[in-house]
Amino acid sequence: MGSTNSLTGAQVAVALSGGLDSAVAAALLRDQGRRVVGVHLRLAAGGPSREHLEALAQGLGISWLEVDLREDFSRLVLDYFAGEYSKGRTPNPCVRCNAAIKFGRLWHLLQETGIEFLATGHYVRLQRGATGAFEVHRGADRTKDQSYFLQRLPRELLPHLLFPLGEMTKKEVRRRYQELGLPQAESYRESQELCFIPQGRYQEFLHQHLGGLGAPGDLVDRRGRVLGRHRGLEYYTVGQRRGLRVPAGQPYYVVEIRPETNRVVLGHKEELFSAGLRATGVNWLIDPPAGEITARAVIRYRHPGVVASLHPENSGEARVIFATPQAAIAPGQAVAFYRGDRLLGGGWIEERVGGDDVGGGARV
Repeated sequence: MGSTNSLTGAQVAVALSGGLDSAVAAALLRDQGRRVVGVHLRLAAGGPSREHLEALAQGLGISWLEVDLREDFSRLVLDYFAGEYSKGRTPNPCVRCNAAIKFGRLWHLLQETGIEFLATGHYVRLQRGATGAFEVHRGADRTKDQSYFLQRLPRELLPHLLFPLGEMTKKEVRRRYQELGLPQAESYRESQELCFIPQGRYQEFLHQHLGGLGAPGDLVDRRGRVLGRHRGLEYYTVGQRRGLRVPAGQPYYVVEIRPETNRVVLGHKEELFSAGLRATGVNWLIDPPAGEITARAVIRYRHPGVVASLHPENSGEARVIFATPQAAIAPGQAVAFYRGDRLLGGGWIEERVGGDDVGGGARV
C-alpha cells in the first residue's frame, strides 16, 4: 500500500486520479479545514506519472501515497470484463470497479489505518433524508452526473463518503482548477473510454487477455434463418447496427447474442424493443422493498430512464416492467433505479422480458 506514515493524522482520504475533478475535490476539503491525504490507485499500465502526482500534491499542500491494486484490478475487473464478453454479454467495468475497487478494496485498506472518510471527484450528491439516513442523489450538473456508476455502493458505507463536487458544474470545476494554478498532466485527457483500453480497441485487449477470440459463426434472424457470418461474438453488442454486412431493404440490428450456439441474432428496429427485464444481484440503497414499487429505470449510462414497476424477488433478483417498451436491453449491463433525483439502487441485467411474458406492462 505504500508508507502508512503518509496517512498518520489524516481524516479524509481523497482518491487522487491525477485529473481535474479529484484535485479540486481535495482542494475544497482542504479549504474546509479537513486533514486530507491523497491516495492514488495504480490499477493498470499507463496513467499519470509519479512526477505529476507529486507536483499535484505539492500544489494542493497535501501528502499523498500510491496504492498498488493492479492484482486486484486484474482479478476483479479485467477478468470480469473479458469473461462477460466471452459469454456474449455486455459488461460495465466502471460500475464493477467502483464497487469492488474504489469503495471496496481501497476502503477496507483505509479502515485499517483509522481513516474516517473517503472522498472522490464523482459528480453526485450525498444528502440526509427525512429520517436522517444518507441518500445518494444525482449531481447538480446533470450532463456530468455519475450516480449511475455508484448504484452498487454498500449502503453502510454512505456515512463515510464525501462527494465535494456534487453541487458544482464541470465549468466551475475547470475554473477552480485554473485558479489553483495546479499542473496539467503531460498526457492527461478526459475521456469516456475505458481507462485500461486506449482508444476503445477492446478486441485487442480481449485477444491478449483471453489468448484469442471466439470463432466465427452464423448471423441469423429470430426464425433461425442464416443471413450471413459473424467474426466472433466479441465484435457484437445488442443494439449494434454497423458492421453487420447483411444487405437488406430494412436495416438489421443485433437483438440477441447466443454463446451456446455461437450465433448472433439479427432483427429489424421494432424487434429491439422489450417490455421489461430481469435483474440479478440487486443492491438497494434504501430499505429493501417488500413488494412492488414504481421507479424510473435507467438501463445504460446516458439513458433518460423510463417509468417502471419493480417486482423484487428472492435471491436479490427483480423483475422490471417498463411503462413503455425500451430498445436494446443488453444482458450484462447495469440497470439503476431512481425516484426523482434519488438513486434507489440497481442490479445487473440478466435477460430481456418480451411482451408475451409481462402481463400487460407497468402500472404507473
